[in-house]
Amino acid sequence: MNIEQIYTGCLAQGAYYIESNGEVAIIDPLREVAPYIERAKNDNATIKYIFETHFHADFVSGHVTLSKETGAPIIYGPTAQTSFDAIIAKDGQEFTLGKLTIKVLHTPGHTMESTTYLLKDEHGRDHAIFSGDTLFLGDVGRPDLAQKSADMTQEQLAGTLFESLRTKIMPLADDVIVYPAHGAGSACGKNMMKETVDTLGNQKKMNYALRADMTKEEFIKEVTDGLLPPPKYFPINVKMNKEGYEDIETVLDRGTRALTPEKFERLANETEALVLDVRHQDEYVKNHIPRSIFIGLNGDFAPWVGGLIADTKQPLLLVIPEGLEEEAITRLSRVGFDAAIGYLKGGMAAWIASGKETDSIVSISAHEAKQKIEERIAVFDVRKIGEFKSEHILNAEHTPLSELNKYLAKFPENDDFLVHCAGGYRSVIASSILKSRGIHNLIDVKGGFGALKKEGVATTDYVCPSTL
Repeated sequence: MNIEQIYTGCLAQGAYYIESNGEVAIIDPLREVAPYIERAKNDNATIKYIFETHFHADFVSGHVTLSKETGAPIIYGPTAQTSFDAIIAKDGQEFTLGKLTIKVLHTPGHTMESTTYLLKDEHGRDHAIFSGDTLFLGDVGRPDLAQKSADMTQEQLAGTLFESLRTKIMPLADDVIVYPAHGAGSACGKNMMKETVDTLGNQKKMNYALRADMTKEEFIKEVTDGLLPPPKYFPINVKMNKEGYEDIETVLDRGTRALTPEKFERLANETEALVLDVRHQDEYVKNHIPRSIFIGLNGDFAPWVGGLIADTKQPLLLVIPEGLEEEAITRLSRVGFDAAIGYLKGGMAAWIASGKETDSIVSISAHEAKQKIEERIAVFDVRKIGEFKSEHILNAEHTPLSELNKYLAKFPENDDFLVHCAGGYRSVIASSILKSRGIHNLIDVKGGFGALKKEGVATTDYVCPSTL
């Protein structure tokens, strides 16, 4: 028996490769399927099954392409409805994989088709569960995403999840290994642990949602408390996972077209394409194409693209570090952004050499920022609400990046102001969006809140308005 967790940090997502006696099952594959096929080939094994724990919202799965390439059937849990051929398994149904058995445990609540797969070893003993978004380490899946499709409230879905956990998962032995679909950083939960594998026994001790004495009412309250709005691209990814999508090779061919600065500029004007710059933030700050948007490959690239660009069909023209063209297009496709139509050949060096207009961002050190703060310059914090509540610069305005367009009226029209995040990545994204909206009197803070705190800038924690 061989179990491999294939973890993708950018998406905080775990896919799984299970091999026994020359037969392979893949659980929740990413869209680019070549690595799974190559791995099976190296093992002299055949991919027999493709299991999906549910219709994923935060990424486009590779199930359709992998089935087409290998002939392996796609398996979903009860109630799933797809536009392509798939096995809709029954609760309790078992599938043989070499000397192993994979048993279907229908665990609705995150979504109604959500299913946990129980792996039994060659002796029939429960070995591990692949829990999808039903059970994370330290958390459970959010119950608000499937409200429309299930015709249920988030409270009703949470109640369903409570029953699933207590009737299907918690009765399992403590030594059963838990392999979740996501880890810390995913928007599919709230407070996941940084670890990506654990035992069920430890989760029964550590995970608030598995408390033995918890009532259903307490569970519903805790699971639904503090849920942030889901990213806008989630419903689109669900639709693609249900109905299918273009082959990734087609997407790559279209997106990796090298364009001269002249052709790049012409296409930008003719197609109203969004110019997306994926270089490091330090490079973008120095020079960039006017009105381009920065979201760097070095950070949480795909989730921020999905959260900030409203339309997955928006044509994209890319400014990419040399040699990373295929990686950028692949990572865009993972969240359903298939409309890239080319990249700038030669990068910004070629753009500058052609004599075309450039722009830059004023960016200063935390030491310089401290002086300006002491002179009462306005400060805007674009971190998440939890980060801001924990601690923030005294008198700073909170304008979270994920909802920045809602706060445009807050930024000064004429006076300079500071923008910062935790470490300098998100503040440059925010600065690029503000500049694209015609707001240019901003100053980015290098190193963000961490650097400002080291400089001794005054901070405070959150004060609830009702106590003021």
